[in-house]
Amino acid sequence: MTLEDHLGDIVRKARAMSGVRVEDAARVAGLSEAEFEVFEETGEMPRGVNWRALALRVGLNADKLQSLVNGWRPQVPLLSRWQMLRCFTTEEAGNRVNAYLIWDLATLEAALFDTGWDASEVLEVVREHGLQLRYLFVTHAHADHVTAMGMLQGALGELEVRAHPMPAPRDLPGEEGLPVGRLRIWFRPTPGHAPDGVTYVVRGWPGDAPPVAIVGDAIFAGSIGRGNQSWELAQQAVRDQILSLPPDTLLCPGHGPMTTVAEEQAHNPFF
Repeated sequence: MTLEDHLGDIVRKARAMSGVRVEDAARVAGLSEAEFEVFEETGEMPRGVNWRALALRVGLNADKLQSLVNGWRPQVPLLSRWQMLRCFTTEEAGNRVNAYLIWDLATLEAALFDTGWDASEVLEVVREHGLQLRYLFVTHAHADHVTAMGMLQGALGELEVRAHPMPAPRDLPGEEGLPVGRLRIWFRPTPGHAPDGVTYVVRGWPGDAPPVAIVGDAIFAGSIGRGNQSWELAQQAVRDQILSLPPDTLLCPGHGPMTTVAEEQAHNPFF
């Protein structure tokens, strides 16, 4: 799976966050305005770009941006470590979005995180494995993440939907988490991209596998979600609530490939 944001997307988001004009960014990059605009739109890299100067001008970490220029992609452990975790990717009008299903093999209790555009494949897996889908957890209410909610409720009847502001305000050490079989789910608010943004942390995997965090559009591999509500709030929420998780935590974004906390700490130029 390709990265959700190409280099042009990343620089454009950073410019918006820092309030830098196209002409200023183009100048420090060593490009004409026309060349720079093409770069932001397509992600195609012209020759001779001064990446370090550009990164510093728009507020990105220069070394981490260079790792993306050099072709970095997240290195994720074998997903077999997280038994009964499934990613579903659906697409509409060029918008590819991920939803995630987890279940406990012993009890067959299951939970879905977001719905994507179409839940047909999710329903097939639920029926194939005889799962009891108890919960739908919504990371935020943008259309691409919740469009198939009606399809699920029509097919399954009782389905408890959890979304902001129902979750607890923090992942407190003394809390036991919400049970789904032997798995446990905690809630962390991650606003900025959307005011109702929530990250869900799943622990209790067989074999002591690391936690899994379903992060919605708060963070992508090598990038962050658009700061519709506030760029500063979006960045701070990721720093406080996601990158503070254990380094081997598997991150499951709403778009693009999975990654880990360690990978983002080492390579995400927004941090």
